[in-house]
Amino acid sequence: QVQLVESGGGLVQAGGSLRLSCAASGRTFSMYAMAWFRQAPGKEREFVAVNFWLRGSTDYADSVKGRFTISRDIAKNTVYLQMNTLKPGDTAVYYCAAGRRSGSSWVTQPDLYDYWGQGTQVTVSS
Repeated sequence: QVQLVESGGGLVQAGGSLRLSCAASGRTFSMYAMAWFRQAPGKEREFVAVNFWLRGSTDYADSVKGRFTISRDIAKNTVYLQMNTLKPGDTAVYYCAAGRRSGSSWVTQPDLYDYWGQGTQVTVSS
């Protein structure tokens, strides 16, 4: 089992920045990818960014490219999401997820992740 705990959400004005953290514990050696998803009220959970844990490569949703950066600290078993130039449309609950599958074709599909955090609210005011 892997436990994920997010932190860093809050209220920020449009154009501002926030950094989310996700600390992993347990059988972290089994993780292949760690990702961030978000879910706004009345909408489906959507992929934001992924970090492939061992090789460190990343991928992003088009809606956040150039504004968000995902990174990881292997020693701390923590993945981060630096969010800049935030927009009201970024308002959502942000979830950290970890998956054990190899390859990359699955990473945007939330149902294929094995572990989830409890979520952290991000609210961007206009």
